[in-house]
Amino acid sequence: MPEMTLGGIDIEVVQKNIKNVHLSVLPPEGQVRVSAPLHIDQETLRAYIISKLPWIRKQQQKLQAQVRETPRDMVGGESHYFNGQRYLLEIVERDSPPGVDLGHHTITLSVRPGTDPDKRLAILREWYRAKLKERLPPIIEHYEKLMGVKVAEFGVKQMKTKWGTCNPAAGRIWVNLELAKKPASCLEYIVVHEMVHLLEPSHNKRFKSLMEQYMPNWRGCRDELNSLPVRYEDWGY
Repeated sequence: MPEMTLGGIDIEVVQKNIKNVHLSVLPPEGQVRVSAPLHIDQETLRAYIISKLPWIRKQQQKLQAQVRETPRDMVGGESHYFNGQRYLLEIVERDSPPGVDLGHHTITLSVRPGTDPDKRLAILREWYRAKLKERLPPIIEHYEKLMGVKVAEFGVKQMKTKWGTCNPAAGRIWVNLELAKKPASCLEYIVVHEMVHLLEPSHNKRFKSLMEQYMPNWRGCRDELNSLPVRYEDWGY
């Protein structure tokens, strides 16, 4: 894709059939992407990006300073998180189907003898997925009534650069699997954020006004989510 370099910052430029310019600073290191309408000429786009350079640098600094989780080896005694709480991982090897049990302070992962770390992680992630799918319907149903919208379909998937996505035309929302680890307020914020897109696809003043209407504390939830450690590999928001 075309690129510009302004103020020492490399910027990926995508021009497509949209109405407004969208500027994103992406994790983990602050890659900059600009999506712009087809009719905008390069000089106008350059002037717009130059006007946003201070904001871009500020967002990059935030991302680069964000705490990363340490790598997980999937062995007993490691710290893992669920619903905003810290648990110690226990590994039980037995010749039976794998499973996960949540205790007061522990997550017990039962695996067959010789199960490698990648498979252990896959089992834990499927448990996270199932738990997240249990938590989503009550939140969605609550806000469907408040907003007067209908979520036709929702899902959970691993995403590298977003906490959630919405397809307004299809009435479909997705949330990031990593939200299973985060506090309930953070999950609720992302669900509300994506559902508001069913009413307003862009992040304009109307979008923010709707967020204020349906979730007055949304900024605090957003700041809490962005202050938490992100997965060590390569993702964030």
